Amino acid sequence: MTAYLIKSVSVVGAAPTDLLIRDGVVAETGAGLTAPDATVVDGTGLVALPGLVDLHTHLREPGREDAETVESGSRAAALGGYTAVCAMANTSPVADTAGVVEQVWRLGREAGLVDVQPIGAVTVGLAGERLAELGAMADSAARVRIFSDDGHCVADPKLMRRALEYVKAFDGVIAQHAEEPRLTEGAQMHEGEVSTRLGLTGWPAVAEEAIIARDVLLAEHVGSRLHVCHVSTAGSVEVLRHAKARGVKVTAEVTPHHLLLTDAKAETYDPVYKVNPPLRTATDIAALRAALVEGVIDIIATDHAPHAVEDKECEWAYARPGMLGLETALSIALDVLGPQWDLIAERMSRAPARIAGLEGHGLDPAPGVPANLTLVDPTARRTIEPAELASRSRNTPYARMTLPGRIVATFLRGEPTVLDGKAVK
Repeated sequence: MTAYLIKSVSVVGAAPTDLLIRDGVVAETGAGLTAPDATVVDGTGLVALPGLVDLHTHLREPGREDAETVESGSRAAALGGYTAVCAMANTSPVADTAGVVEQVWRLGREAGLVDVQPIGAVTVGLAGERLAELGAMADSAARVRIFSDDGHCVADPKLMRRALEYVKAFDGVIAQHAEEPRLTEGAQMHEGEVSTRLGLTGWPAVAEEAIIARDVLLAEHVGSRLHVCHVSTAGSVEVLRHAKARGVKVTAEVTPHHLLLTDAKAETYDPVYKVNPPLRTATDIAALRAALVEGVIDIIATDHAPHAVEDKECEWAYARPGMLGLETALSIALDVLGPQWDLIAERMSRAPARIAGLEGHGLDPAPGVPANLTLVDPTARRTIEPAELASRSRNTPYARMTLPGRIVATFLRGEPTVLDGKAVK
């Protein structure tokens, strides 16, 4: 295993230092380090962060390899500074058995670009009718700890309670797609002034808020862990704030696109902006940003949702919801939060690693720590070109936008997956 000596890098925004990586760990830190056998990486002007961790990624394999594979999604993740991603269960077949989650896990290991941690389905086939093999998935080689029917809400309160009770036995977590389905039938975008003007059926904020309110009460009653996916409204923030103040074991995520883009994008009728939950209002964005800084929202998660061309380049009503996110998430975080490196490390690495129970991830570079880290050039600016993305899909809402920050290198257990801004394999 090659040793690497990163010279004069700022670790999470601190004063520049050297990092010696050997045998998969950070062997030594300090000024003026030497290692004749090590490959030298110039870290001048760069910031070293713990490798980013995404709690919400769609890798599409098995079933929709035309949109993404575990390998192509892993490469996109590494280029975005990630060393671990949690792969959602809405594949085909659905990841609702030990066999399917182990398949995804093994594909991730074979790709070797990031640690791929499968998320198991809560219900069989995501149908919301009976619990999937939660225990078998937890006991499998993949050691599943997060379960979600993302894309579908676990709408039945009795089933949701049973799921929360079941995963409590092994400190698992239910990640809920908060959407009351009866309130969003036929919905095309956020319900508000823009939807009224465009004549599109609206997705009301209360459809999200009502499920979150119900589920924090269930989690409190059971004493189990709840995670709320892609929070998008100011009202949801208030529900979460109240629940956390009472000590409910609830965590929450926000996506980069819900921190930056508003429902006004629907005026273009460009389906690249169609997403679930939908883009909301500027008022919602302000509340989400404040909640992220405050800690009411725990993490940034990409909800990376690649789609084949025919699923996006069509009429708005027939387009599938979802956006790419892995290769641009850190840039959006920098754009929204500025160079608050400790906050970015907490929201994009430490906290998601804690929630997912990913050992060796989310740890600041220090002697003895697994060398899962990313090097960022905070002064660089780049224009997003869809054709240059590593994903098999091109549905990025940031096409031709100029964003701050560039991933220079990513290391997974001491081995580079990205160097000089390019994927190593």
